[in-house]
Amino acid sequence: MHDATLRNRVGQWLEPSRRSDVPPFMVMDVMAAAARIEAAGGHVIHMEVGQPAAGAPKTAIAAAHAALEAGRIDYTSALGIPSLRERIARHYRDAYGCTVSPERIVVTTGSSGGFILAFLSMFEPGDRVAVTVPGYPPYRHILTALGCEPVLIETTNETRHALTGEALLAAHRKAPLKGVLVGSPANPTGTMMSKEALSSLIAAAEDAGIRFISDEIYHGLDYAFPAVTAAELSPHALVINSFSKYFCMTGWRVGWMVVPDIMVRPIERLQQNLSISVPSLSQIAAEAAFDGAAEMEEIKHGYQENRRILIEGLPKAGLTRFLPADGAFYLYADVSDFTSDSFDFAKKMLDQARVAATPGLDFDPIHGRSFIRFSYARSAADMREAVDRIAHWLKQPPV
Repeated sequence: MHDATLRNRVGQWLEPSRRSDVPPFMVMDVMAAAARIEAAGGHVIHMEVGQPAAGAPKTAIAAAHAALEAGRIDYTSALGIPSLRERIARHYRDAYGCTVSPERIVVTTGSSGGFILAFLSMFEPGDRVAVTVPGYPPYRHILTALGCEPVLIETTNETRHALTGEALLAAHRKAPLKGVLVGSPANPTGTMMSKEALSSLIAAAEDAGIRFISDEIYHGLDYAFPAVTAAELSPHALVINSFSKYFCMTGWRVGWMVVPDIMVRPIERLQQNLSISVPSLSQIAAEAAFDGAAEMEEIKHGYQENRRILIEGLPKAGLTRFLPADGAFYLYADVSDFTSDSFDFAKKMLDQARVAATPGLDFDPIHGRSFIRFSYARSAADMREAVDRIAHWLKQPPV
C-alpha cells in the first residue's frame, strides 16, 4: 500500500512539463521503424532523412586525426574558435561577394543549436513568430517548447511556395508578429527564393518591425540558380547555417550564425550558460572542411543526377506531381491520387516496398496528408532501385 502511494506521489512530482508536449519529429520515427526492419534482415532504401550518404571531407577527417594525436581537446570560446569564425567570414566573401565581420559569426551546435540561441535571444514567451508551411517541423516545435507561438502561413504554387511580403503583412495585420523565419533552399520543398523575392520579403518585414531569420543550411546545394544570403541584403537579419548538408557533417553537430552586432553579446551569454562551447574537435574539422570544396562539388553533382532520376522516374511509377526541386536534396511529391493519409502511405511503402520516406504531415499539418517527402541524398543506384520498388508497389492491389 505504501509503495503504491509513493509511486502515485512520484508520478505527480515527475509529470512532464507542458512545454515538453511537442509533436514528434516524424522523420526520426520513420528512421527507427526502418532500423527495426534492417535489424531483422530486411533491406531498406533510405529516402526519409536529409543525411548525405557521403562522409565528411577528407580534409576535415585529417584535421580531426591530427588534433586527436596532438593531445588535449579543450573548451573553446563560447562564440567559437577565432580562426574558424574568420574562415566562415572569408567564405561569405568568396561565395557571395559579401563582407561579414568575424565578430558577427557565432559557432553553434549544428543549426539546431542556432535556432535555440536565435529564438531565446530574439523573442519573449508569447511572441508570435511566422513560419511557412510546408516547412521544417522543428521550427514550430522549438518555438512552442520555448513558449512562443508559431504562426503558420501557407505558401502556394503561385509564389512557388515562397513566402511573400504581402502574405507576411496580412498575417501581421491579424495579430502582430515579432519575427519570421524562412528557408531557401527550403525543406521539404527544395524551392528557392530569388534575390529580388528575398530582398522584398526582408524589406517588408523590417519596415513592419518584424525580426528576420534566414535558414541557409542548404546553401551550396542549388541547381536552378545561385542561392543568395540574407547577410548581403540586411545587417539586421540573423542567418543560420551548418556544416551538416553541403559538407556532409551531420553527426559532427557544428553550424554557425551571422548575427546583428547588437545580438553578439546576448547570444554569447546564452551559449556560455547552455553549452559552454561547441565541441572543439568538430570546430577544428569544420574549419578544414572549407578546403574540401572540390570533393563536395563532386557529391553535389551526384545529387543532381539523383534529382534527374527521380524527376524522370517517379512519373513513370505513378507520382506525377511534385514541387520544383531548385535546391537541397528533396522532392515533395503529391500522393493524393493514392491516399488521403500520407502517414499510412509512408508506413505501407516502408512495410511493403521497403522504401523509407517521410509523410507530409511532418512538414504541413494543414495539407500534409497529400504529400510525401523523398530525400535523394544517397546513391544513384539507390534512387533507381527506389523508383523500381515504388512503381512495382503502386501497381499492386491495395493490401
